[in-house]
Amino acid sequence: MAWTDAAARTALEMIFKAAVASADPRIVLARHLPEPPAGGRVVVVGAGKSAAVMAAAVEDAWPEVKLSGLVVTRYGHGHPTRRIEVLEASHPVPDAAGAAAAERILAAVEGLTPRDLVLFLVSGGGSALTTLPAPGLTLDALMAVNRALLASGATINEMNCIRRHLSAFSGGRLALAAAPARVVTLAISDVPGDDPAAIASGPTVPDPTSFAEARALVAHYRMDLPAAVRAHLEKAADETPKPGDPRLGAVDYRFIATPRMALEAAAQAARGFGLTPLILGDALEGEARELGKTMAGIALSASAHGHPLPAPCLLLSGGETTVTIGAEGGGRGGRNSESLLGCAVALAGAPGIWALMGDTDGIDGSEDNAGALITPDSLARARAAGMDPRAVLGRHDSYSLFAKLGDLLVTGPTLTNVNDLRAVLVA
Repeated sequence: MAWTDAAARTALEMIFKAAVASADPRIVLARHLPEPPAGGRVVVVGAGKSAAVMAAAVEDAWPEVKLSGLVVTRYGHGHPTRRIEVLEASHPVPDAAGAAAAERILAAVEGLTPRDLVLFLVSGGGSALTTLPAPGLTLDALMAVNRALLASGATINEMNCIRRHLSAFSGGRLALAAAPARVVTLAISDVPGDDPAAIASGPTVPDPTSFAEARALVAHYRMDLPAAVRAHLEKAADETPKPGDPRLGAVDYRFIATPRMALEAAAQAARGFGLTPLILGDALEGEARELGKTMAGIALSASAHGHPLPAPCLLLSGGETTVTIGAEGGGRGGRNSESLLGCAVALAGAPGIWALMGDTDGIDGSEDNAGALITPDSLARARAAGMDPRAVLGRHDSYSLFAKLGDLLVTGPTLTNVNDLRAVLVA
């Protein structure tokens, strides 16, 4: 196959779409449902960017089952449902609507019996969408914490450790509220390693972390947190339920989509274009621009030496990187566009290499794009447009560069989320 810019763009976009489709709840959820209870109630609750479409998938799979409940999703991520109420709230910075939704979800699962079933539908974004302050804290304080977390450089698992110890909803507290009902969680994973305690901060599973660990992370990243939050962490009066806590009962946690599944779907699509895929990992973390640089180095090795595999090939990775913003602040751009610009700078215009990096939920950070694409002449086109790619990278303004080049990947909300997908095509 003759690899032109147009052919490479088409292939990369189709591969990205295949990964997203593999995590579509309308396709994959039904096979993971438990048997409905005989004679008991079914209460469906949920939180995350995919919560509304997951609720609709439950309704379609159980047309004759009597059920009720509500889910909360991000503004603009709603989906029509018939029996399950859909609420919307803010993400990534929480708001009062999310706190109210968390309170209503807790109320919906109270007073149940062992004959009843609580079906919890969880996906990425659930933490921010159910930010319910622990006693003695305010929503304003948790909003300040969330901003500090997003700017800290902490990993998603580290962020969720802190969130769980400031919440009245996360860290197993939803499962405690639902006891003694049976709780089954259907999850779309967006975290490295698919740790149930990290997905939406684990509302239905035991919390293996402690207040002491949360305090250590705050100190390590030198987070400037409100005094009331620091006092709450120091007091450590209401520890989350730990593994083995009898109040939670047997944990039934089922993954319906994960980053690894999406990467496998992307690899299969790559083979259809005559590319040999190599999955470098589904849980790669670190500074976004540095991971982009690393993927560029592997691509250059494949192009020049045929290692770790010969061209034509596709290098794939998943996971969630971080962007650490310095005191000078930053421009516009999410972790995928920043990682991609770091990759482009490292490639330095090498011929025969194209790349796409995007968030499978369709939203890269807080912008309107899923990510972006690069071609061998991206840097030259940027300079011709009066932009210095290295300077743009230094001020975290990758969105502006790719917007000027017309190389943003814009999908709109995909209503699923299995984290980031990075694909580098070496011809």
